[in-house]
Amino acid sequence: MSQGTLVKRQFGHRARLALSAAEVLKTDDQAHAARTLWNLLHAWWQMMPKEKRTLANADAAIRQARTDIDFLAVLPAQAAQAVLKTYFQAWKNCWEHRADAPDFKGRFRAEMSVDVPQGRDLKLTRVHRRWGMANIPKVGRVRFRWTKDLPVGKRANADNRITGARLTKDALGWHIAFRVQALEVEPELHQGPDVGIDVGVTVPIAVSDGETYEHGEWLTKKEKARLLYLEQRAAQRKRHRKPGERTSRRLHRTYDQIAGLRAKAKRRALDWQHQTTTAIARTYGTVVVESLTITNMVKSARGTIKAPGKNVARKSGLNRSISGEAWGRTVTLLTYKTTRYGGTLHKVPAPGTSRRCSACGLTTPGSRESQAVFVCKNPDCGWSGNADHNAARNVLHLYRMGLALVPAAGRAVVRRTKRVKPATAR
Repeated sequence: MSQGTLVKRQFGHRARLALSAAEVLKTDDQAHAARTLWNLLHAWWQMMPKEKRTLANADAAIRQARTDIDFLAVLPAQAAQAVLKTYFQAWKNCWEHRADAPDFKGRFRAEMSVDVPQGRDLKLTRVHRRWGMANIPKVGRVRFRWTKDLPVGKRANADNRITGARLTKDALGWHIAFRVQALEVEPELHQGPDVGIDVGVTVPIAVSDGETYEHGEWLTKKEKARLLYLEQRAAQRKRHRKPGERTSRRLHRTYDQIAGLRAKAKRRALDWQHQTTTAIARTYGTVVVESLTITNMVKSARGTIKAPGKNVARKSGLNRSISGEAWGRTVTLLTYKTTRYGGTLHKVPAPGTSRRCSACGLTTPGSRESQAVFVCKNPDCGWSGNADHNAARNVLHLYRMGLALVPAAGRAVVRRTKRVKPATAR
């Protein structure tokens, strides 16, 4: 495409809902009905022979279930059709080896959600600088927090519109995620410099030009003390519960308070990631990251009975730290943000980037003296510097050497790119 070409962009926008107690009950009932409908559909799928597992037969079964079971009527018909489409898409993802097979959804484990497939049913209006109104089928007009300009009213047309929404509930309440389609000018090619990124636990993000992006604790001291107290109280109440006895309301309330504090920490972490990745995408034209297999990095070191693991508690703490930094989410955010600002993101092989000297290019044993300092033990080099910045420089150098990873048939292969810079430009 030439510069200045109009392209369609689809993105999501999540906003907080301000529901009354009655509206919360109605939305909860719809979410429970959607979960029940999923479970009924999964049971029907398991009972039917393969030749009868068609979309038409499943649609007929859903219509019959909504007629026979009264409480399923609280779910709008279009939302029920969305459950059917999502279920069949889950099986397609399983057959194409992109996800596991769908299963039953538990009452307390599954996410509570309701789909509004048609954007015209929402009838969005902006009533205040900070608040908007939306129509939720069988719930009514509800308020949501207005934090982004949306194509509503005269601004809405065939190219700029809201195509649907999804209601989700977490520990902090109900939220609505709009699906937005917009016609925008294709961004010009970003003329910013190239940069390599190294992610870690002590230093979350270190870049090859010497810059670091760090954060503090997600919870304050009072909030962490409160969380510890709630976890101890929950453990005590659970210990006094008899085998087979149902969880008390007090224990459920304690669990909800714990989930609320953890959700608050997760929201602050996500906000930091958004701000950091946006700053990186705006500053640099080419962003290079390591191709990490995070699932293998956070495997337990417990081992087996015959071959028990070593330093299990220490490895568990490291696994929690890695999971808390959410490296995969950082790469996901950078992927679409670099494209939005006209840049590109590339992945390079990860092995050896933290143990190789970025000055001489050799891997000498003992160079990584500590977590923070790298001192090359090569007699002809002797370069020293920050270990994270050294790894980030190695990441960028791999890209400039043409060793970029390209996904192919579900795996990553090395392909030499056309762009090669001299080694002196490191």
